[in-house]
Amino acid sequence: MKASSPHATLPRAGLVLLVLLTVFWGFNWPVMKFTLAEIPLWSFRAVCIAGGATGLFAIAAASRFPLGVPKGQWPRLLLIAAFNITGWNLCSAYGVSLLPSGRAAIIAYTMPLWSVLLSAWLLGEPMTRRRIFGVMLGTLGILVLIGGELGGLRAAPLGAMFMLGAALSWALGTVCMKRYPLAMPTTVMTAWLMLIGGVPVFIGAAAFDPGSFHAYGTRANFGVVYNVLVCFVFCYWAWFKIVEMVPVGVSALSTMMIPVVGVFSGLWVLGEVPNSNDVAALLLVAAALATVLIAPAAAAPEDMA
Repeated sequence: MKASSPHATLPRAGLVLLVLLTVFWGFNWPVMKFTLAEIPLWSFRAVCIAGGATGLFAIAAASRFPLGVPKGQWPRLLLIAAFNITGWNLCSAYGVSLLPSGRAAIIAYTMPLWSVLLSAWLLGEPMTRRRIFGVMLGTLGILVLIGGELGGLRAAPLGAMFMLGAALSWALGTVCMKRYPLAMPTTVMTAWLMLIGGVPVFIGAAAFDPGSFHAYGTRANFGVVYNVLVCFVFCYWAWFKIVEMVPVGVSALSTMMIPVVGVFSGLWVLGEVPNSNDVAALLLVAAALATVLIAPAAAAPEDMA
């Protein structure tokens, strides 16, 4: 993984990855909700992480990438894995089990706000006018979504706290990855992060969910397969690839469409119709993305920092 990137906006390949990532991760919020209704939380996360790591190691081996960890990289791997894998997966799973999937997604993707602030503080990334405007638009979109969910959030404060913890954990992991870059191919790095970050989850599954592996329903089995192959193999790899391409302020803000997809897909799964708040939030978040992902033809250097 490269230490830094000169790009201030995503190149075309990154935009393709972002679109796929947004759709797949957004749709996963209702998928996680109905899967966790059948499968115990620790077991579900353990299977997903183990399956994702196995798949990524297999892809790396088939691609003839060196699978070893370079000298001096272990402390960085442990730090990033603790936030991006262990913290995020446990907090988000507990949060979505206590909240409707749409509400959980909304809180989880306050992550861009924390990422932008942390990157300015810890990495010295500039708070350009375009980035500040993007944060303002995206935050307003999230607030519009939250406006219709306040009653539900007050009814499940523990779930909201878990999701906020997930957002902060993901933001810290992303900033750490930029501050302490890993000299490894993205596929190998992602596989090792999952394996290392999954160790506490594997232990927890053995301790809290013994004997929980048995036959489940079609929807739960679909949820496991979808998470392993799509979310943990492809989406994690795509996210770390995007982080490699651009500054944290851009990569973090690029995820702001995911909770909108999460809300709309949750409504679709439940057979409901999007309301005016959902549509307004969609437009605001789309505008926020445009400010940071689409470069003007003749931008001033300070706006492209």
